[in-house]
Amino acid sequence: MLSLTIKDTKNFMSQLLIKEAFDGLFLSEAVIKTANSYTISGELNKDFFSEEEWNELPEKSYSRWSSVKPFCFRLIKGSKVPSYMKMVFLLPPEQVTKLLSDNQTALTPDDINGLFLNIKYQDGAVSVVTGTSIKVFSLDKTLEHSFDAFAKDFLFSHGMDFEEV
Repeated sequence: MLSLTIKDTKNFMSQLLIKEAFDGLFLSEAVIKTANSYTISGELNKDFFSEEEWNELPEKSYSRWSSVKPFCFRLIKGSKVPSYMKMVFLLPPEQVTKLLSDNQTALTPDDINGLFLNIKYQDGAVSVVTGTSIKVFSLDKTLEHSFDAFAKDFLFSHGMDFEEV
């Protein structure tokens, strides 16, 4: 687990809500508190789709951030910033597989529940905390360390300055 504080909130929010930096990630959950509180589950609701629509979906678990972002942006847009915001992102399966392969861990994609980026905005500050959830017991921390490094590289490559807490 890695805990980071974002140095430039305005740039980070631009990357999150306007630009495409986070678009490829799955949204697990979003909580936005403005005049009202909104909680959004990123899990796809199979009952909403026809069988044909469901079969045509490339992913059948969570929505990509790119498809939910416009709705969240509309909730946030205005003259006042939210009092609180939390976004929980999951790394998509293809990136999990690549991370496992690149780091030669004994874990397989089937062993992984999720690799999470937890983003919290509160009191004008943004924090990012990584999390790993695996289905099997393992003392090997290779995946956790690799994902922490991935998260730092991801933020750095998109020009988001941070410091470790």
